[in-house]
Amino acid sequence: MTPARPHLVWDWNGTLLNDLSLVVTATNAAFASVGGPSVTAAEHRVRFRRPVAHYYAEVLARAVDDEEFGRLDRIFHDAYREGLTTCALADDAAVAMAAWPGSQSLLSMWFHDELVPAVRTYGLTGRFTRVDGLRATTGGDRKAESLARHLTELGVDGREVVLIGDSLDDADAALSVGGRAVLYTGGFTDPDRLRASGHPVADTLTEAVTLAATLA
Repeated sequence: MTPARPHLVWDWNGTLLNDLSLVVTATNAAFASVGGPSVTAAEHRVRFRRPVAHYYAEVLARAVDDEEFGRLDRIFHDAYREGLTTCALADDAAVAMAAWPGSQSLLSMWFHDELVPAVRTYGLTGRFTRVDGLRATTGGDRKAESLARHLTELGVDGREVVLIGDSLDDADAALSVGGRAVLYTGGFTDPDRLRASGHPVADTLTEAVTLAATLA
């Protein structure tokens, strides 16, 4: 049976890739570089948002301008790269991807030139009709513009799309193109924040795929 919205866009970090612990470690490396506090995984899930500069400013309790955010972002990504080989896919990622009856693509805010070989390393080459990562030199922005470009390159109408991700920004991006989102509780965002958004919420990726297939 073909879903009413036949194209599924997957998020990568915190969704297919189980990297919350590494992200928190790298975030704390960035904060430590300017004498800031450390955050726990639970605190990160409650407070994290995009643009990431706004999250950093909240934790540091002061303004973070573009120049400083660029430095903090580089420190974050250097620390993240050091630990990336320790990360595995979410436990049911392979089963969930195999269960989707339509087409699938991958959109990440991780750097494109590093995302593509990572997808290959995890044995996912050929799974997606398109893989797109961030092509800018600094990360941290919202996903909506990237999703619009991703779908344009695919030739897919946003009204045919469900996005599975772990953040409220993923849901905002989906809505911005006329799509729907299913939010996954196993990633970077506190489950209570996700449930309060009013979007469908799933505790596993297989459940997320099941929900995605029902969305009109």
